[in-house]
Amino acid sequence: MRKLHSFHIPVMGIGFTVDTPLKVSKYGISSVMSIGDDTLLEKLTEAYCNKSGIPYHEITDKTEDYRAKRITSHLNLINKLAEKKFEKLKRSVVEKSNEMKEYLSTLPDSSWLKEEYYRLKDKFLNVSELEAWVKENFTMGSIDVNIMTKLDKPNFAKGVQLPNEFNDAHAAFRGFANSDLNSSIVLSAGLNPRLYSYAENFDCFYPSEDGALRKKLVLKVSDYRSALIQGKFLAKKGLWVSEYRIESGLNCGGHAFASDGYLMGPILKEFKENKAALIDVVHQLLVSALTAKKRTIPKEPLPMLVTAQGGLGTAEEHDFLMSEYDVDSVGWGTPFLLVPEVTSVGEETMDLLAKAEEKDLYLSNVSPLGVPFNSVRGASMDVQKMDLVKQGKAGSTCPKRFLISNTEFTERPICTASRKYQRLKLAELEKETLTPQEKETRTNRIVEKACLCVGLGTTALSLNNIKTTYIPGGVSICPGPNLAYFNRKMSLNEMIDHIYGRTNVITRTDRPNMFVKELGLYLDYLSERVEEAKDSMNKKQEKYLRTFVRNMNEGVDYYQELFSSVKVTFDETKALVLTELEAGRKTLDKLSNKIENQINK
Repeated sequence: MRKLHSFHIPVMGIGFTVDTPLKVSKYGISSVMSIGDDTLLEKLTEAYCNKSGIPYHEITDKTEDYRAKRITSHLNLINKLAEKKFEKLKRSVVEKSNEMKEYLSTLPDSSWLKEEYYRLKDKFLNVSELEAWVKENFTMGSIDVNIMTKLDKPNFAKGVQLPNEFNDAHAAFRGFANSDLNSSIVLSAGLNPRLYSYAENFDCFYPSEDGALRKKLVLKVSDYRSALIQGKFLAKKGLWVSEYRIESGLNCGGHAFASDGYLMGPILKEFKENKAALIDVVHQLLVSALTAKKRTIPKEPLPMLVTAQGGLGTAEEHDFLMSEYDVDSVGWGTPFLLVPEVTSVGEETMDLLAKAEEKDLYLSNVSPLGVPFNSVRGASMDVQKMDLVKQGKAGSTCPKRFLISNTEFTERPICTASRKYQRLKLAELEKETLTPQEKETRTNRIVEKACLCVGLGTTALSLNNIKTTYIPGGVSICPGPNLAYFNRKMSLNEMIDHIYGRTNVITRTDRPNMFVKELGLYLDYLSERVEEAKDSMNKKQEKYLRTFVRNMNEGVDYYQELFSSVKVTFDETKALVLTELEAGRKTLDKLSNKIENQINK
């Protein structure tokens, strides 16, 4: 079945896209929801059942395998409700409501479906025949799910550690595998060999007799090498990766997994040049594995998509990624945080986002995972957190415990955002001999960690009028830097029209090209790493920084050649982009000289 749209909506936080599929799948738009928090999903299951008049059957934490069962139950409900909305839309042909008109208005102007529908309608086709054609050709957007593979802590029952399959990520994976959805699971945050091997246990990820996959694996990757390693690992187990989703390391929302100086353009170019080779090598491994397992062997390589996301802001950039790099879809995330028809964002937070400028959007250290996290200044969770610090109540009560990983003070891991950890860490700090400035800096590094498990899901609960004992009302939100150029609430139709170039919702004239913006973010990141190593640089840092600089230089070379040779695209901004690239080169040269001076001193 042909895709209706050339964009998709990536996962955003735990709760911001948790009900996005319910809102947009009927328009043929694919989106991704997080299934990392089973307690949130169980609460939403109850709320949706009550709203829809569907009997609710609670799955308590006393139920065996409750985490996986809650996720399966929720996904089945979402699928059922989404299909109900879609069936209603298809019936609108007969009912002559505005729903069909609204559906068609979202499609690209070049859409074969839109063109064919109006052609048939203009021929005065019998209504029942038109309805049959609609049923056959209209498709829902895919209801995809996401898990961060490394969030896979072990769980316990009556003080005894449960087997690996009850770990957090394992249970979430099983919850999706056992659901009614025919869609994809997006695996992000890197290779987890134990989890990837666990996928072998589910028939739904193997090709059927007709070569189809009922459920698909999608890998979010930051470079080609990572894609090749992970794709081969899974193929050796008889599992096919249906999509490699390339995301900018820094020009994105949420956790920022910076590459070693590899920029997005060169990464996309490498994928384009090597896609055929990638398909060939993993197909051969897949055939060998399926033969050994005595499973169905596809007659030809299964479809493999390459998509891209991170920092998109204009229709011109969207079209350029599609044409220059042959990507199959482009992800638009952060701007949709300002579209209440799509994401779950409260009015106060949306107002904060709409007013945010470049200086308000920054890479923070609030994540308990120790990974840089895209944040906006003034988020209510951060304000609330620092108010508690002033009252001598640093840290969260840690009600959900999804991000526990630290064993400095305890045998079992605890979260660095928890009250228990921060009290112990601050007490340890008191015993050290530090200057007032050193003490303040070290204290801030401890107390800035935030309870993301709660903060990223707060709005989804409050918008559905769900009260819990552990929600204080603070919201953590994770927009990408691109948000600075979108400054108001938008409708779904406005946003889609912007993506397809039918309108322009950006009023600022100084927005940099997405590649130039990413270059600036990487230069800032490199500068911070150089500063960290200024007093004593070890061999590992030396190798890392030199590799980083070399990769960035190659990236700038590529961009200068690219923008010098493009003909029509970026015609109005090409000269400015080349000037900014040259300025970036000079900054990179200065940082390179600084690194060499530090190495040789």
